[in-house]
Amino acid sequence: MAAFSLLREVRRGAGDQRPLAVSGARELVPILARELRAGGDPSAVVEDRVEGAALLVWVGPPDKTALRAARSAGVPIVAVSDERRVPYVLAEDVVRVPPGQGFPVEAIARVVAHRLGENGTALAAKLPVLRPAVCDELIRSFSKKNGIISAAVFIPGVDMPMLTINQVRLVLRLAIAHGQEVDRERALELLPVVGAGFGLRALARQLLDFVPLAGWAVKGAIAYTGTRAIGTAAVKYFEARE
Repeated sequence: MAAFSLLREVRRGAGDQRPLAVSGARELVPILARELRAGGDPSAVVEDRVEGAALLVWVGPPDKTALRAARSAGVPIVAVSDERRVPYVLAEDVVRVPPGQGFPVEAIARVVAHRLGENGTALAAKLPVLRPAVCDELIRSFSKKNGIISAAVFIPGVDMPMLTINQVRLVLRLAIAHGQEVDRERALELLPVVGAGFGLRALARQLLDFVPLAGWAVKGAIAYTGTRAIGTAAVKYFEARE
């Protein structure tokens, strides 16, 4: 029942459905936009139109007026520039490209995925260039959440439902990121995830007998690595179905 409930939740909120915007230097915008669209839905990337975008990828020399307007509109910004600092853009969101070099698309995808977080799920389904980075970000994010939850909860068994629900939610989002139809049949396929979650919990309880004083660290580590393993296996499964 929890899986079916999560199925409805994820189908309603599969991530930001708005496109990615590319703007900046006139001669560079179409080149980067073309590379981001490669093998995907052309409508998922718009050029020189920030309004209604999930995120702006600014390329070339900064334009303070345009960047300030995007920031004021609440549009996240990733900058691709040969400068280390770009106005209105966080340092971690700047992809530095020395003059004369091609676009490091994988590096750009990683920064975009990190900036969007779970909201990048729908874009990953439409843009294969972003998919690996978005899936890595989803796995990292949910693994970290489960590690923190397991380490913080001391009452035996209380964390189990939360950990399993997060693992199910992760697998559902990975399915959507791969363009897989999320239906009742897919929800039934999540039963092994529930079984894996209980198995990991049993392992954690056994290890607590050996390291009782550092039990919180053991629980957190198992929840983190276990969730990563489930996410990695799910990615390989969905890749095989493409």
